[in-house]
Amino acid sequence: MLYWAEGAKARHQLRFANSDPAQITFFVGFLREHFGVRDFEFRIKCHLFADHLGRQQEVEQFWLDLLGLPRSALQKSCVNCYSRASKRKRVNKLPFGTCNVIVNNTRILQAIYGSIQELAGFDRPEWLDMRP
Repeated sequence: MLYWAEGAKARHQLRFANSDPAQITFFVGFLREHFGVRDFEFRIKCHLFADHLGRQQEVEQFWLDLLGLPRSALQKSCVNCYSRASKRKRVNKLPFGTCNVIVNNTRILQAIYGSIQELAGFDRPEWLDMRP
């Protein structure tokens, strides 16, 4: 159910994003336990705000340590700058930004899509189409 709400609806790439360390940890644990995803198959990408710039490496290391992943799993972080219209209202709202967990595995993605459809009782044939 987490993936239905927080996952990207791509065809061949599993992408799950959240700012809550507990949800990210739970999802990575689920992938490890139920699908046998190994550490070298995970990629993470951090989405940060401008106020994270001074501690970018600390934030990136937080997610790597939390998930028990090597530095090689880290993709280049994305840093969002504040617009003038925002008036910096969101400063320090997400102390560790958001973490995107990425796994390139069509079989796992299709299993998750199928489970969501079965549980929710609806059909989305386009989710199960494995053509590129």
